[in-house]
Order: sequence, then C-alpha cells, then structure tokens
Amino acid sequence: MPDSEPIGFAMKTISLLSKAARAATSLGAALLMSACVGGQKPSVEDVLASVDLEEQTCLARAMYFESNRSSEEGMLAVGTVVMNRVESESFPNDICGVVSQPGQFASGVMTREMNAGRELAMNTAARVLRGERHENVRTARFFHTAGYSFSYPNMHYVAIAGGNSFYEKIGRKLRSQVPLATQADVRAGRPSFDFAALKDGADNEVEGVDAMALGQTKPKADTNPFMALFGSLRGSEK
Repeated sequence: MPDSEPIGFAMKTISLLSKAARAATSLGAALLMSACVGGQKPSVEDVLASVDLEEQTCLARAMYFESNRSSEEGMLAVGTVVMNRVESESFPNDICGVVSQPGQFASGVMTREMNAGRELAMNTAARVLRGERHENVRTARFFHTAGYSFSYPNMHYVAIAGGNSFYEKIGRKLRSQVPLATQADVRAGRPSFDFAALKDGADNEVEGVDAMALGQTKPKADTNPFMALFGSLRGSEK
C-alpha cells in the first residue's frame, strides 16, 4: 500500500490552495463592489454576496449556538476560535469540518434551527470570513461557559465574551516562564500575557482534555484568586 503521509500532505495542500483561491475570489469581489460605489465601505448585502454561503452558514451556526445570541462580541469571539482551528494542523481543514467535529460544539449545532439572532450570526460570520477577528482571543482555540473552572494547569485565559471564557493551552516549558492568567484576571482587566513569541521554537505540548468536551465532568464555580505575579505585567500591551 502507498505511504499515507505523502497522500495526506498532498490533500492538505490542495485543500489549503482551494481555500486560498476562494478567499481571493471573495476579496476581489468585495474590492470590486467597493470600487463601484466610490470606495465607500461595502454594505451588509455586498459583504454577504462576497462570501461562500456554506462556510458562512456553518460558521454562523457555531456562533449562534455557542454564544449569547444578542452579543456581537461573543459571536465574533467564537468565530475567531473556529478560524484558529481551521488554521491549525490539529483540526479539520475547513469551517464545516471544524464545526461538525463530534463533541466540540453544542449538540445539534449543524441541524437545529436558528431563530431570533440568526441575522446577527450570519452577518458576523460574513465579517469573520472577510478577515475580522476578536483582538483579545488572538490564537486561542478553546473556550467554555464563563464562571466554570477546571483542574488542568495549562489553561491560559485571554478573553471573556458572550457568556464564554476563551483560553489557550500552554505547555510546561512555557508556563514555567510566565504565570498563566485566570478568569478572575481577565475580568479584572489584568493584561493576559501573549505567548506567541515564546511559542516559536518551543515545545508547546498540549496537555489535558479539552474542557468543551467534558460532558461527563461537572464543572465547579470559578474560585481562582488574582495572581500577584501579574502585577509586573500591568500596563503592558496585550
């Protein structure tokens, strides 16, 4: 039998090229529409016309069922997580594949009907597909209901929005250098350290189990105290 790794790599490459082509087409359409109206910002209708409807719907479903349906910020944060997963080698290569992955998002996320709040979800999904992201979520690929806490030592919180707490998983080597932020730190406005620079060339192993998939584990109320060591990071940029 042929080696599966070259085949898998080729399929991944083809998928990424396909996504890049679709993105370029969407961007070109948006720029053309913008030029047609004298360089003004395109309308919602123009934005919706420039994105892939299937991807937009899958993304909107994740945002709708995983966030407060009246919270634009919360939906944008969930959408950012979905796109971060698409870009990661650890998750499927496309939006619908990420959203439909078993045990990762709300039950029935791909089949339940979207009602009140659907338009906001679809419009926000279009913006995410055009490249907009939640600034504080950064590269985080995980979240859970805000106020719950878990015993894993690798959870670094970066944002709270739309009823969810968003976090990165940080390996032993990196978290030994800088203390991880708790939900309490984020609520208090303490700067959440950006590990992106430290991750380059580091063995940032993923530990524990994704809290989103802990359906059998009963979470407890967040009781983490403020971290005194974060005092030295006050005033630094996120």
